[in-house]
Amino acid sequence: MVFLNTLDYTLIFGLFAIILIVGVYTSRKAGKSSEEYFLSGRNMPWWLLGLSMVATTFSTDTPNFVTGIVREKGVSANWEWWAFLITGLLTVFVYAKLWRKSEVGTDMEFYELRYGGKPAQFLRGFRAVYLGVIFNVIAMSAVTLAAIKIGQVMLGISPEMMVTIAGTITVVFSAIGGFKGVVYTDFILFFVAMSGAIGAAYFCISLPEVGGMDGLMSHNNVTNKLNILPDFSDSEAIITLLIIPLAVQWWSSWYPGAEPGGGGYIAQRMLAAKNENHAIGATFFFNIMHYALRPWPWILVALASLIVFPDITSIQEAFPNISEDKLGQDLAYSAMLTKLPNGLLGLVMASLAAAYISTISTHLNWGSSYIVNDFYKQQVNKNASEKELVNVGRIATVILMVCSASFSLVLTDATQIFKIILMFGAGTGLIFILRWFWWRINAWSEITAMFSSGIISILFSFTSVGTYFFDHTDTVTGNLVSGVLPAWSKFPIVVLITTVVWLVATFVTKREKKEVLFKFYKKIQPGGPGWNKVIEEAKEENQHIVTDTAKWSVPNGIIAMLLGCLFIYGCMFATGYWIYGYYDKAIPITVMTIVAGGLLIKLWSKIKVNVL
Repeated sequence: MVFLNTLDYTLIFGLFAIILIVGVYTSRKAGKSSEEYFLSGRNMPWWLLGLSMVATTFSTDTPNFVTGIVREKGVSANWEWWAFLITGLLTVFVYAKLWRKSEVGTDMEFYELRYGGKPAQFLRGFRAVYLGVIFNVIAMSAVTLAAIKIGQVMLGISPEMMVTIAGTITVVFSAIGGFKGVVYTDFILFFVAMSGAIGAAYFCISLPEVGGMDGLMSHNNVTNKLNILPDFSDSEAIITLLIIPLAVQWWSSWYPGAEPGGGGYIAQRMLAAKNENHAIGATFFFNIMHYALRPWPWILVALASLIVFPDITSIQEAFPNISEDKLGQDLAYSAMLTKLPNGLLGLVMASLAAAYISTISTHLNWGSSYIVNDFYKQQVNKNASEKELVNVGRIATVILMVCSASFSLVLTDATQIFKIILMFGAGTGLIFILRWFWWRINAWSEITAMFSSGIISILFSFTSVGTYFFDHTDTVTGNLVSGVLPAWSKFPIVVLITTVVWLVATFVTKREKKEVLFKFYKKIQPGGPGWNKVIEEAKEENQHIVTDTAKWSVPNGIIAMLLGCLFIYGCMFATGYWIYGYYDKAIPITVMTIVAGGLLIKLWSKIKVNVL
C-alpha cells in the first residue's frame, strides 16, 4: 500500500476534472442526434482517431496481461498478441477504405447492406447483443479486474469500493459526452498514460535491487526471459507462440480491436473519419504505436519485477491484504508501482486512471451504439426520435457498466479472459475477410460459424470431451494430465471444424438475392475475381454496377501489408535491441526498417484514395 501526498492527489483529481469538463462541453452537441452521439458527425481527422485507438487499447488490464505472460514465459510470449499486427495491417491497407465507403452507422449495420431478408435481420440483432453486451461485458470486466488489483495493491481499497469509484466516474463521463467526448479525452489520456508508463519503467529499472539496465540484463531471474523470439530448440514454444499465432490465429479468430477485416470499436473510428484516407491513416498510426513502441515500458517493468518479486509467494508476503482469488503473476505490475516516489506515483496513478477511463468509455459507447442502432431501433421502436435514441444509448451505457463491474468481482486473472475470447471467436475470422470479396458468402455462413465456434469451444474447454482429447492441468492436484492430443492443437482444431461447417452451410443454403448483391457491389466497389459472376449477371440484366474502373487495389494492399509488417516488426525489434544494448542486432534491423518504410511510402501513392 502506498501513501499519496498533495501533489499526487492534485495530478489525479486534476485529470478527473479535465475529463468531466470535456464530457460536459461535448454533451450538448452529442445529444443532437444518434450519429453525433456515436460517430461525431463522421468528420474526425486521422491523427485524433489514431490516438484514440491507441488510448483505448492502453487499458489497465494490458500491462497486467503483459507482465503475467512475461513472468511466466518470457518476452517472446507476447507473440500471442503481436501476431495480430497482420490482421491490423490488412485492415489498414485493404479494409479501412471499404468500411468508410459503406457509410453504415455501426459494423452491425453492414449485415443488412451485404445480406438480405430475415437471416440478415436476425444476424444484425443477435450479433449486436452477442458482441455489444455479452462479449463487451467480458472485455470490460477484465479491465475492471485490473483496476481492482491496482486498488488492492496500491491503495488497500476493497474490490467493491474500487469498482464503485472507477465505474461511477467513467459512466457519468461516457453517458453525457458521447463519442466526441471519448475521442477528445483520449487525446489527453494518451499522453498522460504514455508518460506514466515510461516514467514507471525508468524508475523501476533504477531501483537499487534492480541495479539499472546492467543489473537487469545480467540477473539470473531475467536472462532466460529476454529473447524476443521463442527458443527454436523448444518445439512446443515455437508451435504455441509463433507458428499458430502467425499461421492460423491472426486470420481465423475474432478478438476486440483485432478483428479480421476490421470491426468493433476500430470500425467505429474508421466510420467516423473524414474520408477513406483518414480512415487508413488512423489505423496505420494505431498499429505502429500499439505494436512497435508502447509494449516496451510494460515489458521492462515486468522483467524488473522478476528481481523484486521473484514469485507469487513474495507478492503475497508483501501485500497480505490481497484476496486469494485475485493472486496471480499479473499482480507484479501493480506491486512494482508501489516502489515509485511521490509525484511520479501521482502521475502513474493518473495514467492508470486515464487508461481505465479511455478503454471503458470506448467500450461503453461502442456497446451502446449496437444496442441503439442494431437492436432497439430495429427490433423495438423503428420510429424512435433522435432524442429517444440518445437517451436509450445513455441508459444502455449505465447498464453495461453495472454488468461488467459485477462480473469483474468473480474473475481472477487477465490471461484467462484473453484465452476465452480467443477460443470463442476461433474459425470465424476467415468469413470477415472473404465476405467483402466473395459473392457466395451469405448470412447463414456467418450464423453457422458463430454458433459452431461457440458450441465447439464450450465442448472442448468446459466439458469432459475436452479433458479426454487434450492435455490439461488437473484443477485439484495441479498435475499435467495427458489426453489424446497435445493442448496446443485445441485452437487449430476448433478453427478447422468451424471453417468446414460454415463452408458446407454456405453451399447448401440459398445464395443472396441478386438485388442485394448488385446494391452492395455498386456502393462498395470491392472488385476482384470473387465478384465476376455477379458482374456478369448484372450485365445480362443491363444494370451498371461497376463504377470504379481503376485497377483492383487489393494486390497492392497485400504488398503494403507485408511491407508494413516488416516496418513495424522492425521498429519493435530495433527498439528492444537498442534498449537491451544489443547494438550488433539493433543497427542492421534499424536499416532494414528504414528501407521497408521507404518502400511503403512509395507504394502509398498507389493505394491512396482520390477524394477531392
